[in-house]
Amino acid sequence: MTFKNKVVWITGASSGIGKGLVLALSTMDCQLIISSRNQSDLDEIKNSLPNPDTIAVLPFDLANYDAMSPIAEQAINCFGKVDVLINNGGISQRSLIIDTAISVDKKLMDIDYLGTVALSKALLPHFIKNQIGHYVVVSSLMGKFSSPYRSGYCGAKHALHGFFDALRMEHDKDNIKVTIICPGFVNTNVAKNALVGDGSAQNSQDVATENGLSVVEFTKRMIKAIEKEKYEAYIGKKEVLGVYLKRFFPKLLHKYVLNSQVR
Repeated sequence: MTFKNKVVWITGASSGIGKGLVLALSTMDCQLIISSRNQSDLDEIKNSLPNPDTIAVLPFDLANYDAMSPIAEQAINCFGKVDVLINNGGISQRSLIIDTAISVDKKLMDIDYLGTVALSKALLPHFIKNQIGHYVVVSSLMGKFSSPYRSGYCGAKHALHGFFDALRMEHDKDNIKVTIICPGFVNTNVAKNALVGDGSAQNSQDVATENGLSVVEFTKRMIKAIEKEKYEAYIGKKEVLGVYLKRFFPKLLHKYVLNSQVR
């Protein structure tokens, strides 16, 4: 596929990977709908670009998953259609299971899984009507294997794979594509914003995240994977090997992760 003349809707667009996608795609002759909870940040990004007339701002909260149908209608009305939905919005976690309130697990599922699913289902009739559409889902390597301190996050990301693999099969007949992107460590504020056991933000960076791929390099690889209509893409450094260790040598992966104690 090509992004030329497409309408691309990006959630979680005000920072990190989402903002990186906005900056990269704004140069690719397409129209963008950018969403997050923070309208002022979205407006600032839009107004900083040379072609603000090709960008629509649509703020909303993924946690309000019961209200996605009118949000989808607003998105369609921005430019008359949506061709690609990039489900990038979400939140991470850094806390042991024993220390994590169940309300934190629920919040992770509400935002990372149910919000993404509800938004995608709200847009699905539009894709079916047009007999074309592309869902891009930003999961994580933690959607393929797990790590301590991320139990609720891993659960939500694993769930995304189950849902969108089924969606891809059910709507192959409607020419609807699904690409699941699995980032490793990317140098964003994801660790700072991650929830700890009581639901507050961690408010500190970790070494692995700081030493991860730059947002520019990551988004370049992600865009290529979308253009190639890949089913899944694993994007990172050596941590990507965990996907294959999990598949072929799960006990070895278990020992490696325990010994590394990556936070």
